[in-house]
Amino acid sequence: THFFEMANGEINPTELAAAIINQKDNFIDGIRYVQEIVDGSLSMLILTPKGIYAARDKLGRTPIVLGKKEDGFCASMESFAYLNLGYSDYREMGPGEIVVITPDEVKTLVSPGDKMKICAFLWVYYGYPSSSYEGMSVEQMRYNCGKRLAMRDKDKVKPDTVAGVPDSGIAHAIGYANESDIPFARPFVKYTPTWPRSFTPTHQSKRNLIAKMKLIPIHDLIEDKSLLLIDDSIVRGTQLRETTEFLYTSGAREVHIRTGCPPIMFGCKYLNFSRSNSAMELITRRVINELEGGDPDEAVLREYCDPDSERYKNMVETIRQKLHFTTLQYLRLDDMLDSIGLDPEKVCTYCFDGK
Repeated sequence: THFFEMANGEINPTELAAAIINQKDNFIDGIRYVQEIVDGSLSMLILTPKGIYAARDKLGRTPIVLGKKEDGFCASMESFAYLNLGYSDYREMGPGEIVVITPDEVKTLVSPGDKMKICAFLWVYYGYPSSSYEGMSVEQMRYNCGKRLAMRDKDKVKPDTVAGVPDSGIAHAIGYANESDIPFARPFVKYTPTWPRSFTPTHQSKRNLIAKMKLIPIHDLIEDKSLLLIDDSIVRGTQLRETTEFLYTSGAREVHIRTGCPPIMFGCKYLNFSRSNSAMELITRRVINELEGGDPDEAVLREYCDPDSERYKNMVETIRQKLHFTTLQYLRLDDMLDSIGLDPEKVCTYCFDGK
């Protein structure tokens, strides 16, 4: 099979999937075949003269939602995409389900499986606030995370205000503020017209530049203030360190950091959302290697995933010192799963615990 040329000799994964599907006699057999032999998540839409074939990956790591209006149906990864186009929610597809969509109906060709491992990071970061997955609103889940952070923090810190790193940290901060009765404020706002999402560029220098240029300070809400700042996650640590320095330079007295998810310990094997090329790009793994004097074995790494272990506490404290935070606390894995509200067995938490 000849593939179209791409930079660096890479192969377009969509083109590769199509070539594998074509090895079978029909779409159903082809879709099931490619989903079986590909290790990662593979959800797809296939446009044909007869209709749109929609197939959610076999473990439902990524979603497909179906919308309906008077004269047709649609499919999308997120429900907000069609709400202003006159469609209403019809239903979510199950893991491994295959349907064909026509203007008249949605016909199930392969029934959904029983096992699901939907990506937890959809709620933490990737999902648009107005979307829902498996019945749980992205915005509500983030409120829940903020609430649980505040419950764990009770009487430990006394900041003047609570703030979120825009955009995905905002809802976490609102949840924290509502639970703690500490005022919510916006010490900086995001300027977006000329800047893309900062995690997408391949080079760290470009990611840092975008993150810096997008934030505009509101000095009256920063000068001589103790701030508690919530971000959705800490991946490499460079951007949040620069944001903290930006707040100190703008006059902040203290900057307490909280995150809307547990420490990210493993690069994702299943989805291609992240630009990370190595586990050593994660600040957690760099710190662990420093503390252990090299690569730890699996048993030691598991200890660093346990928020009640001494190794975990040492890792968090070392990260705090390196990034110059006044205090640092991560959301616990059990609190995150409670915030999602699904059976934990149905949620993929590989990046947090390697399971």
